[in-house]
Parts: sequence; C-alpha cells; structure tokens
Amino acid sequence: MPNSYQLFHDQTLDYIHPLQPLPEGEVTISLSSESNQIASAVLVYEKEEYPMSFEGTFGSFDFYHATVRLGTERVGYSFRVQFHDGAIRGYDRSGLFFEKGQDHSQRRFFLTPGLSTPDWAKGAVMYQILVDRFCNGDPSSDVLSDEYAYGGRHVRRVDDWNRVPDPLSDFNEFYGGDLQGVINKLDYLQDLGIDAIYFNPIFVSPSSHKYDIQDYDHVDPHFGRIVSDRGKLLDPDDQDNRNATRYIDRVTNRENLEASDKLFIELVEKAHERGIRVILDGVFNHCGSFNKWLDKERIYEGRADYPHGAYVAQDSPYHDYFSFHKQSWPYNGSYEGWWGYDTL
Repeated sequence: MPNSYQLFHDQTLDYIHPLQPLPEGEVTISLSSESNQIASAVLVYEKEEYPMSFEGTFGSFDFYHATVRLGTERVGYSFRVQFHDGAIRGYDRSGLFFEKGQDHSQRRFFLTPGLSTPDWAKGAVMYQILVDRFCNGDPSSDVLSDEYAYGGRHVRRVDDWNRVPDPLSDFNEFYGGDLQGVINKLDYLQDLGIDAIYFNPIFVSPSSHKYDIQDYDHVDPHFGRIVSDRGKLLDPDDQDNRNATRYIDRVTNRENLEASDKLFIELVEKAHERGIRVILDGVFNHCGSFNKWLDKERIYEGRADYPHGAYVAQDSPYHDYFSFHKQSWPYNGSYEGWWGYDTL
C-alpha cells in the first residue's frame, strides 16, 4: 500500500452534521483525502451503501459527503474508497484496510441518535483523579500489606507516599489515597479553576485502579470509611481469600459500606458548593472476578445476606450475567473473561 494514501474522518463538527443527530433525523457524514487521490467514495452504513458526493477542495484536501436518515438505534458506518491508481480500500477507526477476509465490524465509527452532551460540559475544565494516588486523608482506611491476595501475590501498602511507583507492581500496590483526601483538597481544586472532577472508579474492587469492580452498589471502604475492622490478615504463604477475614469484613460489612457511601455524598455536596461537578467512571462493560455476582474468591459464599455467586452455584440469581463454556458446578471456572483475563 503506497504511503501516499491519506484519508481522514472523525466525529467532530467538521465531519458530522449535525454533531448530535436526533432519532429519525438526517445526518451528513464527510470524508477528506489529499487532493486528487480519490476516484470514488462510498459510505457503508450498516448493510447499505451510499455514494459520496464531492463537496469541494479546502486547502490541500478534498471533501466528500453523504446524507443518511437515522433510526432510533445506534448505527455503525465505515467507508470504501477507490483511488485513482485503481486500489480499493476500506477505512474505519483503525485506518485503511483491505476489505476482503477481515472482520472490521467492531472498528467502525458509531452514532447513537439522541445522544447529547450536556451544555455545561462543552469547554469545561475537568480534573481527573485516580483516588489511590491523589491524597491520603484518612490512613485508617488504607489497604494493609497482606490484607488479601490478588493476581497470585499479596497486596502491599506503600509507606513512602513520595516513592515513584514500581512499574512491575501493577495493581497490587496501594498508596492510600481516599475520598477524605479529595475533600481536603477541594479548596485547592477550586483555586485551580476546574469545573468538574472526573473520578476513576471508586466502587468496591481489589485493585488500585478499580476497573475490576467487586460491588457496584457501594463505594470502596478503602476510599471511604472503615467503621468495623475485624479479622486477620493472610499468612505469608496463603493465597486463599476465604482466610482474608480482615478484608472480608472491611468490604462486606454494611456499616463500612454505608459510611463510605455517606462520605461520597458529603464530597459531592461540598464540591457542588464550590461550583464543581462530579463525574464517575462506571465500568459497566465488565466486572471483576471478586464481584459478588460471580464470587470466584468465595468470600460471599455461605452468607445469608448475599446470594450465591454464579461461579459458586448454577442456580445463582446472577447466572445469566455470565457465559460459561462448561456445566461444571459448583465452582465453575469456565466463565468467559474480558479479552481472556480470568480476573475480568
């Protein structure tokens, strides 16, 4: 493929009009190329094809467009282009590709009719916070070394806040940042002139990044408040989290969960008093293997206040949340993971 092929499309107002199309409304989709490269262009819209019209030359780029009518559901689209040298290529979010023999259905551009961005967010200054690495306002809620095991290793608390993170430690090292630390810094954030805080996940989960959520219903007490703190840490050679009773009490005890939720409410109220909005990263694409719906670690098993997880029992109310390749209950490890990871 010659290096001189140059195409471009993105989902800005230069290439999508209107930028936030309505259900059953029309939308004009544009494609640009280096001047005098394209012989013809087609918009591949779901299973239909729309020839694209030459719009004009602007600077050194030619623009082509096609107008289609949307329905009410999300739609995918890509482009097929024939160049003046006779070459035919597809174009989507991954760039140029040979059309034959390749499944690019997940690499298309997508439009969702009726999806709109709130006016306040347009041009807003957002400050992103990975809570564990922001500010430790309450050391009593810190993850403790050997509190539990994850990924074949015990978790570790970092005692020196100023220590550069170990690039090999991955998700098992914790610095102790928490929501109280964010509350303590709200005046500082206000002085910066921010309009919103974007939080990386804050719900119960075993990692420092928290994209492997264990309980969507509550803020992680390690970020919130730990009122009840009973139980033992793991012995050095123990990888069985059923024995991580300190961790189990911390993240399943209702006192801790409710106190942590209340602290988050307090944070939001104080942020709003300063004109700062709060955005949460929900991570609804996948949960973690610790999640109470699956319960691979069996830390919810046998508790009257939690139903069986789908890993533990076939009759779990959460069975249909997961895909299993084998009928091998109890403790069915054949569930499908995100990109093959058994922790997600």
